[in-house]
Amino acid sequence: MKKRKAKKKAIRKYNRKRKERIKAKKVTASTIQKEEVKRELKISAIDEGTVIDHIPTDATFKVVEILDLENQKGIVSIATNLQSKSIGKKGIIKVGGKSLTQDEVNKIAIVAPDATVNIIKNYGVKEKIKVKTPEIIDNVVKCSNPVCITNNEQIATKFYVVKKDPLKIKCHYCERSMGKEDIEII
Repeated sequence: MKKRKAKKKAIRKYNRKRKERIKAKKVTASTIQKEEVKRELKISAIDEGTVIDHIPTDATFKVVEILDLENQKGIVSIATNLQSKSIGKKGIIKVGGKSLTQDEVNKIAIVAPDATVNIIKNYGVKEKIKVKTPEIIDNVVKCSNPVCITNNEQIATKFYVVKKDPLKIKCHYCERSMGKEDIEII
C-alpha cells in the first residue's frame, strides 16, 4: 500500500513538472523589443568623420578601395548585406577622422549612385549629402579600349554620362561606350 501511494505521488509530481514545462511563455511588447534589440548589430558611434550609407552590397568593397581605407589610422567600420527598406540589402562604411574630397565623392557616385554621405561632428550628423553621378567624369575611369589614346599616352581620361541607371558612359577620345561592368576606377 505504501508503495502504491509513493508511486501515485511520484506520478503526480512528474505530471506537475511536465505541465510547467509545457506552459506557454507569456509574450509582452517589452519581451518582443528585447528580442529585436538582440538581433541588431551595434557599431560604435564616431566623434568626427564620415559615414557612407545605402551602398549596394556588391559595391561596398569597391568604395573601401576607392577611399584607400587599408591605410586609415582612425576607426573604420565596414558592414555589408544589411537589411534596407529602400534597396533590400546594403552596405555601410564608417570612417573616423576622415573628410571626403569631391574627387572621392565622384568616384563613389560611379560605383554607388544611390549612396548617402553623412558628415559627422560631435557624434551627430552635421551634413547629409546624396551623391550624384556627374555629367562629365574626368580622370576617374580607365577606358576599356586598349588602343584609346588615354591608354597609350599620358592624357587624362574624360567620359560623358550617356545613361545614369544603369550607368553607361562614353569616352571623349575614342567614343567607346562602357557599362557599369566595364568600368575600372583609376
